[in-house]
Amino acid sequence: MQTVTLIIDKRKELPAKYKKLLENEYSTVIITRDIISAMKFIQDKEPDLILISDSVDADLAGFCKKIRGLTYNMRPIIAAISKSAELDDKLKVLESGADDFISEPINSDEFTMRIKAHLRREFESNLDSKKLLPNKNYSMRALKRILSSNKEWACLYISIDNFENYREEYTKLASDKLAQTYTAIITSALSETDYLGSISEKEFLVITDAIKAEKIANFLTFAFDMVVEKFYSSQDVNRGYMIMQGENETGRRSDFVHTTIGIVTSQTKKYQDNFELITDLINIHNLAKMTGKSNYLIERTKLVGENSVCEKKYNNKILIMEPDESMTLLLSTILKIQGYEVINNDSEEIPAIMIIDAGDNESRKGLDKCKQIKADERYKNTKLIMTSSFHEKETILNAGADLYMPKPYEMVNLIKWVDTFMKEINFI
Repeated sequence: MQTVTLIIDKRKELPAKYKKLLENEYSTVIITRDIISAMKFIQDKEPDLILISDSVDADLAGFCKKIRGLTYNMRPIIAAISKSAELDDKLKVLESGADDFISEPINSDEFTMRIKAHLRREFESNLDSKKLLPNKNYSMRALKRILSSNKEWACLYISIDNFENYREEYTKLASDKLAQTYTAIITSALSETDYLGSISEKEFLVITDAIKAEKIANFLTFAFDMVVEKFYSSQDVNRGYMIMQGENETGRRSDFVHTTIGIVTSQTKKYQDNFELITDLINIHNLAKMTGKSNYLIERTKLVGENSVCEKKYNNKILIMEPDESMTLLLSTILKIQGYEVINNDSEEIPAIMIIDAGDNESRKGLDKCKQIKADERYKNTKLIMTSSFHEKETILNAGADLYMPKPYEMVNLIKWVDTFMKEINFI
């Protein structure tokens, strides 16, 4: 992302000179003559550095204090430019919130180096220490700037799904290495004019040209899936999933990490503010999510407006398949108290979660039922919790269960997992 410098100066020749010294392909410099236009620019662009000349206001210290008060949430660098070289004037201005005091006349090389040093420090202070990318605050600033530009753009909201499970099983060091590798893959797909920033340890933001956005997403899903198996043990690769170790010997089946990408462009909608843009980005990203698979989704121009918006409904339905009637009644009562809807076995509704008993050690009817459900496309998003009196964790998970809970289990532990799965299914 280009750095943005704002010069507030009533004069004509000197600000034009300063702009010529600072502006290049990586740095944009804007000159304003008054406080009103300056404040509008600050709100729209959130400049990295503000140069304030005492030609605008005789009370330079008071002016710096006013600007600092209005920009406390974005904290730009403020450098004061003055004809004065008095120590008292310098101290007063610096105490009022300025980061630097430049006395005129000043050598052009010194001026350029001082400003570049400030901008470099500003950028480095906003870097994510692990991925060495601009952090969330800087990325939100980048989004705000594109909204006020006249150029066509596209934003990619990129995530590594199941990242927390991978970190829990393979340590934080391994998950950091995974994120760094994906950073390198994304960087290789971008040009110098594109922006790549960090949203969180597992999420990225890319700002690029609207024409090539889908090509980038297509490459990233392919490249990520090509390298991901290298981050797993041969045992997990052969099995095809991870087994998460939990409390009381609970075992959870977890898919490998994969990437999901949501894309919005300036071609489909005129965004009014940052909040509207990031909300649409998150929504299209959530729609792109697939269980266990990398995927991307791009928002396209709607051909028909009527009934074009589809709202995702919250699914809180649970089906209990337990041969013990008293246990079924107990589970049903507790789950209803928790606010969940328990449906009957003959219901045609698709449950969010099924709690299935695996059967006894001889018949193991629940395992066959689990395999049938997993093979049914209607239940592709349903989570299966299998309880069992025979303790063969891997056998049960291989049948397709998402979670294995050995009997007897604590009801509190079951409710915790139900709540976790509900949030995953409904993207909360």
